[in-house]
Amino acid sequence: GGSRLRRQLESGGFAAGEYVKQLSQQSDGDRDLQEHRQRIQALSEETAQSLKRNVYQNYRQFIETAREISYLESEMYQLSHILTEQKGIMEAVTQALLLQADRDDPALGARRAAAADPFLPLSAKDAAANEEGRQRTLTTLLEKVEGCRDLLPESPGKYLVYNGDLVEYDADHMAQIQRVHAFLMNDCLLVATALPNRRGAYRYDALYPLDGLAVVNVKDNPPMKDMFKLLMFPESRIFQAENAKIKKEWLEVLEETKRNRALSEKRRLEQEALPRPAPTPPESTNPFDEDEDEEEEEDEPSAEEEVVDLSLEWIQELPEDLDVCIAQRDFEGAVDLLDKLNEYLADKPVSQPVKELRAKVDERVRQLTDVLVFELSPDRSLRGGPRATRRAVSQLIRLGQSTKACELFLKNRAAAVQTAIRQLRIEGATLLYIHKLCHVFFTSLLETAREFETDFAGNNGCYSAFVVWARSSMRMFVDAFSKQVFDSKESLSTAAECVKVAKEHCKQLSEIGLDLTFIIHALLVKDIKGALQSYKDIIIEATKHRNSEEMWRKMNLMTPEALGKLREEMRSCGVGNFDQYTGDDCWVNLSYTVVAFTKQTMAFLEEALKLYFPELHMVLLESLVEIILVAVQHVDYSLRCEQDPEKKAFIRQNASFLYETVLPVVEKRFEEGVGKPAKQLQDLRNASRLMRVNPESTTSVV
Repeated sequence: GGSRLRRQLESGGFAAGEYVKQLSQQSDGDRDLQEHRQRIQALSEETAQSLKRNVYQNYRQFIETAREISYLESEMYQLSHILTEQKGIMEAVTQALLLQADRDDPALGARRAAAADPFLPLSAKDAAANEEGRQRTLTTLLEKVEGCRDLLPESPGKYLVYNGDLVEYDADHMAQIQRVHAFLMNDCLLVATALPNRRGAYRYDALYPLDGLAVVNVKDNPPMKDMFKLLMFPESRIFQAENAKIKKEWLEVLEETKRNRALSEKRRLEQEALPRPAPTPPESTNPFDEDEDEEEEEDEPSAEEEVVDLSLEWIQELPEDLDVCIAQRDFEGAVDLLDKLNEYLADKPVSQPVKELRAKVDERVRQLTDVLVFELSPDRSLRGGPRATRRAVSQLIRLGQSTKACELFLKNRAAAVQTAIRQLRIEGATLLYIHKLCHVFFTSLLETAREFETDFAGNNGCYSAFVVWARSSMRMFVDAFSKQVFDSKESLSTAAECVKVAKEHCKQLSEIGLDLTFIIHALLVKDIKGALQSYKDIIIEATKHRNSEEMWRKMNLMTPEALGKLREEMRSCGVGNFDQYTGDDCWVNLSYTVVAFTKQTMAFLEEALKLYFPELHMVLLESLVEIILVAVQHVDYSLRCEQDPEKKAFIRQNASFLYETVLPVVEKRFEEGVGKPAKQLQDLRNASRLMRVNPESTTSVV
């Protein structure tokens, strides 16, 4: 039946009109048609359910696929950077080999240089003219920049390579900051800000040497596109070019200029390392000079005796081995080689060949440091937790860069925590979201602390940096916490539960000897004060509204169940002698206003005590006194103004309940929650007793 009907309806040539006509002819009556209709209806519902399941399954698969694509894109982005680094290293190695060949055969070097650069000056006169033209162009451009006139005389060989307008963005929030003009010179990058009312004029902002500058491409994420990042320890800046073409030009010319700068610096060091013939001193007529010359001649052999043997194969191949280790990302191997060299040269004199070797090695150390710094930058993938950074951190520490390693590690973890908080889905139920937020944040903090202890065990000076970082991370957590709990005007009970959850998670950090409870108190105190005062105002308004409608009548709860429920509520509030105020049947010998006030005040006190810490003592106490005064003054005023003896006796009974039962319960519960008695509450109760003894002598506000 069902499957045959399904096949019939799914067939390609199905015609609804013909099918209904045929069905009506074959049916025996109304019942057959009704049964057939039910079968079709059931088939329709089954199809709809199946479709829903398929859609849901496809949707889940789509989400998983999108997530995997995102991860793959991130990995490809990293791979692209690694390949770019390797390309740069291979080009540097090639240039070094060519330079060595040129040194061995100067004629070949000159021919290669002429072929490679057709614009090479043909004479010293032409070279001077070319240099002068470049310098004049730079001088003309920099005259438009206020505050950088003193930069040019410092380095006569400085010339302009590239310049253009850029827009700077905030690295954290990607908000536009300012328009700038960047001047790339052969040894540094000058950033100048545009002056608002002077077209083409700029003010000096910053100057960055190319040696300590790293350029990172920023992936397009519309509307944020055509951006690149400059890393200058310990800061970073993000700039946006006009279009993709200009961005590409900036990236290429920055890398090329950095490479040329490194090569020229290397060439200069090698030139300085070449032995120079000692100038012949003029013949002296001083007879005492002969003795000095003899002493110097005696000293020379002793210096020659301490020649450092650098002919060992591993020392000769050390610079190339370091290049290979860096290219293959074998950071441990590179640092092992450096340690081996330092150990070998530790007790050796610093001769000229040793200086030359050191100059070559130091260049590789700078390259290795740059790669390790990039490994720890927040732009890298943040997956893998704190342990993913251990490799780069440990090698930086071995290179003697523990301070830089500490700072980069903590920056990386701060970005990871911030990303984790941003990716949290905001749930409808606030308490559920706070549970997730606390779990994510405090787990990350605990993992970071443990990893920090492992990585920086021998560097006690870095622990203060971790405490400062933990404080700033806690501020980021409290911002997200307050936005969800206090800015959305949640009830006091919900706020109290959320704060309790945060405190419990915060206590977990004591496992590693870190107590941040006082910090979370200091950061939350303003919001909690506001919540307490807001809820106090609500209670006062509600109490005043009930007071304005007060008829001073007994409560009739109509059913024993309702009376039992009220008795239970009063017991939970701490009122143990409530039975003496109940009458026959379902009557209560108290006013509805006084009963409602008791329940509301005790509920406020219970929730406030969950939020309590010493900084909130006076706020809580003053709020309680204000709330109680509203009820006390209303009862006293009614007692003086009421003329009916029967109603007066009923008001006196309510006053007795308020003064002798409710106020002592409030005092006792406050003392239990806080740990010390409240003199203000005692004074309020004593003043109320005096008021009842001589009511006519006291004025009160309604």
